[in-house]
Amino acid sequence: MAGTEGGRGAGLLLLGVRHHGPGSARAVRAALEAARPRVVLIEGPPEADALIPLAADEDMRPPVALLAHAVDEPGRSAFWPLAEFSPEWVAIRWALEHEVPARFIDLPATHTLAWGRGTEGAEEPTGEEAPTGEEEQPDPSDPDTPSGPDLRVDPLAVLAEAAGYDDPERWWEDVVEHRGVGERDVFAPFTALEEAMGALRETYGVGGHDRDLVREAYMRLQVRAAQREFGDDVAVVCGAWHVPALRQRTAVAADRALLKGLPKVKADLTWVPWTHRRLSRASGYGAGIDSPGWYGHLFGAPDRPVERWMTKVAGLFREEDRIVSPAHVIEAVRLAETLAVMRGRPLPGLGETTDAVRAVMCEGSDVPLSLVHDRLVVGDVLGEVPPGAPAVPLQRDLDRLQRRLRIKPEALERELELDLRKETDAGRSRLLHRLRLLRVEWGEPVAARGSTGTFREAWRLRWEPELAVRVAEAGVWGTTVFAAATAKAEADAVGAQSLADVTALAERCLLAELPDALPVVMKVLADRAALDTDVGHLAQALPALVRSLRYGDVRGTDTGALTEVAAGLAERVFVGLPPACTALDTDAAEEMRRHVDAVQGAVALLGDASGTGPGSGHGDLRNRWRAVLRTLSARDTVPGVIRGRALRLLLDEGELGPDEAARLMGLVLSPGTPPADAAAWIEGFVGGGGGLLLVHDERLLGLVDAWLTGVSAEAFTDVLPLLRRTFSSYEPGVRRTLGELVRRGPGKQVGTAATAAGIPGFAAELDARRADAVVPVLRLLLGLDDNELVGVAG
Repeated sequence: MAGTEGGRGAGLLLLGVRHHGPGSARAVRAALEAARPRVVLIEGPPEADALIPLAADEDMRPPVALLAHAVDEPGRSAFWPLAEFSPEWVAIRWALEHEVPARFIDLPATHTLAWGRGTEGAEEPTGEEAPTGEEEQPDPSDPDTPSGPDLRVDPLAVLAEAAGYDDPERWWEDVVEHRGVGERDVFAPFTALEEAMGALRETYGVGGHDRDLVREAYMRLQVRAAQREFGDDVAVVCGAWHVPALRQRTAVAADRALLKGLPKVKADLTWVPWTHRRLSRASGYGAGIDSPGWYGHLFGAPDRPVERWMTKVAGLFREEDRIVSPAHVIEAVRLAETLAVMRGRPLPGLGETTDAVRAVMCEGSDVPLSLVHDRLVVGDVLGEVPPGAPAVPLQRDLDRLQRRLRIKPEALERELELDLRKETDAGRSRLLHRLRLLRVEWGEPVAARGSTGTFREAWRLRWEPELAVRVAEAGVWGTTVFAAATAKAEADAVGAQSLADVTALAERCLLAELPDALPVVMKVLADRAALDTDVGHLAQALPALVRSLRYGDVRGTDTGALTEVAAGLAERVFVGLPPACTALDTDAAEEMRRHVDAVQGAVALLGDASGTGPGSGHGDLRNRWRAVLRTLSARDTVPGVIRGRALRLLLDEGELGPDEAARLMGLVLSPGTPPADAAAWIEGFVGGGGGLLLVHDERLLGLVDAWLTGVSAEAFTDVLPLLRRTFSSYEPGVRRTLGELVRRGPGKQVGTAATAAGIPGFAAELDARRADAVVPVLRLLLGLDDNELVGVAG
C-alpha cells in the first residue's frame, strides 16, 4: 500500500464506519480500491470465516445476516445483519472480487453467546443481539453503545449537536451521504471520524462497559496476527467507535489477560435471509435505522437520486390506482430542491423529499404518505441465501417442502386461501399447521372470505428472520417437519396443564395430519377426562374436541376414537351441569352461561358427526341435552342468566312453542320476581343475538316493556347495567326496529300480522311468488342443482 496518509498509520488502514450507512459503504469501496490491501479484516464473528465465500454466490442476495446459535440451546442466538449498503458487505464483496483474503476479527460467537450466562442480572442474547458496533441509534441492550459511569452517549448525537444540528440523521446525511464522490482524498472521511471518536472517548470514556474492552482487545490481537502474516498491507473495517482503541498501542499480555477465563458455548453459524423492515427496528439490536429502503436507494442510484426516488414514489401510487402524472414528479423534485436550499442543505434529504411528496402527490394528506414510508422508505425486501449454506436438517426439509408446494417465504404480509380438496393446497395446510405446532409462526389462520365450509382455509403469511431461530430450536424434535411436529405434539400432550389444552392439541393434530401422534394424544385425553371432575373444565374442553370431528371427511382421517371420547365427555357434562349451576355468583354464572352455549353447539356438531341412526350409539345425545336444558330452565336455584339462556335454546330447538315461551316469560317477569334476577333472566333469554326474537314476536317484547316500565326507580339503577349490556350487543338496525316498535306500542297487535301493519316487508302469510324469485340466486350461492335445492327447501 502507498504511504501513510488519510486513515492509515504505519501502513495499517483503519476504516471506521457507520454500520448500514451507504456513505460509509461507498467510502470503504473507494478506500479499498485506492489502497489495495493484501488482507481485509472485518468486524464480525471469526467462526464465520468459512461462510465468507458464499457471499459471492449468485443466489446470495442481501439483506442477509450471520446467525449464530448455541448448539445445546438454539434459542440463545445472535445476528449480524448485512445489507447491500452495509460497509462490511461491501468490504467482503471487494475482497472476493479481488481474490484477497477476508477475515472476521470480532470476539468469537462462542464467547458472545455465553456472555452473562448463569450470571445474575446479566443480559441474555435473545432474538437479535448486536455483537457488531452500532453508533447511530444506541439502545440500553446494545453492547456497542459506548458508556460512561453514569452516561450512555450517542456519538452521532454529540457530533451533530456540536455542529449545530438537532437531528443526528440529518447531520449524517449532510456530511457523509451528500459528500461528493469525486473528492481527491478518499481517506479523509475516516481520518475525520477517527479524530472525532478519539475526542469522544477521551471525554466520555468507556466506563464500566467491559464488553467493549474485551472485544477491542481481541480485535487488536487479530490485527497483530494479520500484520505478522501480511506485513502492513492490512485493512480493517469496523465501527468508528473502536478505531481509537485499535490504534492504541497496548501490551499483548494485557490484551490476553482481558480474554482469560471467558465463558464458552459450542456455537453453529450460518447465513439466513434478513429484511429491510427488520433492519429498521432498534429492539435488542442497536442498528435500527429509520429508513433502510431510502439508504438502499441512495447506495444503488448511479446518479440523480432525488429524481429516481420521485419516480419510484409515482410508480407506487399508480399501482394503488392514485392519479400521478409526470408533471407531479417534476414539481415534487423542484420543491424538494427548493426546500433543501431554504434549509441550508447541500442536497435534498429524506425530509425534503417526504415534504415534497406530501404537498404535491398526496395533497397534504399523511394517509397515502404512510404507504410510501411502509413500502419504500422502510421496504419489504427479503434477502435470499444459497442452498449450499449450512443449515440444520429441519431447515433443509422445510426448504424442500417450500419448493415442492410452491409457497415462497416473503417479507410482505399476504393472505393465502386454500381449497383442501386440492392436493397442493392440502399440503400447504399441513405444512403451516405443523409449523405452528413447532412454534414457527410463519402463518396465522384467519376467517375465510365467503365460505364457512371445512374444505376452505385462509392464512395470513409473513416471514420474519427470527423464524430461522425457531426452526433451529425445533430441530431438537426431529430432522423433518413431519417427524418434529409428531414428537413435539406427543411431548405437549404429556406436559399439558389442563384438559382443554389436550383437546385443543387433538384438534391441531388432526389439522396437521399427524396420525402417529394422535394415539398418544387420545390416550392422554382419555386419562385426563376420566380424572377431571370439574364440569367447567369438561364443558370447556368439549367444543374443541367436537370441532375436530368435522375434519375427518375432508382430510380423510379416522375420527372414531375421538367420537367415543367426545360422547363420553358430553355424557359427563349432562350429568354434572345441573348441580354445578347452583349457588353461583354473578361472574361464575356468566362463565357457566358461556359453557352452556359452547355445549349447545358441540352437541349439535357431535350428533351430525356421529350419526343419528340407531346403530350410532349417540343418536339420543340431543334429546338428553334438551332434558338438561329443561331442568336448568325450571330450577329456581339456578341463576337467572342460565335459566333464561336454557329456555331460549329450547325455543330455538323447536322444543318450546312461542305461546309457552311467552307464558314462562310472563311468570319470570311477574312483580314477585326481584328486579335484578328478572334482568339477568332477560339477558340470558334475549342476549347474544336475541334481538330478532323480540322483533318478530311482539308478545315477548311487550312483556319486557311492561316489566321494565314497572320497575321502581331505586331498582332501575341496579338493573340498568345488565340491560344496557344486553341491548347494546344488538346490530344498529335491530335496535332501531325495536325502538320503532316500542314507540308504536308493542303488544297492541300480536304475531306477524301485527308487524304487517307497522313495518314494510312483513305479511301475515308467506308470499310464494316472491320466495321463488330468490331460488336461482340461492342455487348459485350454494352450488346446488335443482333437485338438491328442492331438498334443502323442503
